[in-house]
This record gives sequence, C-alpha cells and structure tokens, in this order.
Amino acid sequence: MEWHHPTSPPPKKFKSSRSVKKVVATVFWDAKGIIHVDYLESQKTITGAYYADLLHRLRASIKEKRRGLLRAGVLILHNNALSHTSRLAKSAVHQCGFEELPHPPCSPDLAPSDFHLFPKLKEHLRGKRDAGNDELKSAVNEYLIGLPEEFY
Repeated sequence: MEWHHPTSPPPKKFKSSRSVKKVVATVFWDAKGIIHVDYLESQKTITGAYYADLLHRLRASIKEKRRGLLRAGVLILHNNALSHTSRLAKSAVHQCGFEELPHPPCSPDLAPSDFHLFPKLKEHLRGKRDAGNDELKSAVNEYLIGLPEEFY
C-alpha cells in the first residue's frame, strides 16, 4: 500500500526475472582445504537423487585427496534441506560409510560455509565481469585452490 492522490498515475510495477547466469556450487571442505566442488547445471534443482550421487562422488574425491580419511571416519554436516534428509540421501550417507552429524533446525552458527567461505568468495568475485558460466567456474576454482590451509 502507498499513499497517493486520487489523480496521480498508478505506480509502476517492475517485472522480476530469474537470473540467467545463476550458478549453484556445492563445496565440501575440511580443516586442510577443499575436497570436492560440484556445479549444478543451469535451470536444475538439487534433489535427493542428485545429492546421493554427489555424496558418492565426494567419497571418490576423499579417496583421491585424503588418503586414510575414510578408514579414520568421515563426519558430514549438512543442513536439514529436503534433498539432504531424503531417503536416497540418507541411504547414500550410509553406503559411503559417512557418519552424519545432526543439524538442529534454525542453527546458523553451524553453517561455516555460509558465514566463512562464501562471503569471502563473493567479495573476491565482486566487480568482475564474466563471459559465461565456464569462466565463472574457473575463477571460483582458482580462488578456492589458492586459499592457504590456515584459512580453513
């Protein structure tokens, strides 16, 4: 609602549109650095099946980058999104041999990616113009690889 004179023109309504250049990145990391980064195809959503497949790819990345970690045990902390709590995702967590840490609802202090990793990444990318999704992905990968271990 807004106050206006009866003879004034109607307010302009701006049409909002979805961003064409939206890229969704899923980043798995630990105290030593990045383990796996995955980019979702444009116009797709994260489903239980997609997330289950992603967990299997994460397991392969752990085998490659963190030898011995699977034997020591992997704790995974993700939020309570539907794709993370689906039967397929829960089954994939079990199949991969991961132990899932419970994430209380509405607990932003347990989202280190949202408050530590992504704000600094956004700050790094601010003001840069990209030619496309591939260039953006490579810029993100270069930034993440270039971070010192102390950052994590």
